[in-house]
Amino acid sequence: MTVGDIQYFIILTLSVLAFGMEIYALVDAGRTRADAFTAAGKLTKQKWLIILAVAVALGFISLPPPVGLGQGTLNLFGIVAVVAAAVYLADVRPAVRQIRGGGGRSGPYGPW
Repeated sequence: MTVGDIQYFIILTLSVLAFGMEIYALVDAGRTRADAFTAAGKLTKQKWLIILAVAVALGFISLPPPVGLGQGTLNLFGIVAVVAAAVYLADVRPAVRQIRGGGGRSGPYGPW
């Protein structure tokens, strides 16, 4: 196994994890009520679904090809897709969850 092979598998692993995060963000946005987005002061549900669907498509495009077809690189499309999903998960999702009730994980002294 060469250094190039190790680099390829590291990029492949990171790309697959990022693609999974983008899919998770899209599914979460799809399962959330539309009125929760506007109540939280964020973009509408439809706009977030479009942004995240484009992120999933870009994430898929940026996945590296199989080993025999050349080496994959972390490109601008992959970075844009990860940033879109990260903004949703870090900013929009917590605000929307407060509106919809937080998901039901609460102990005797509040959420945990």
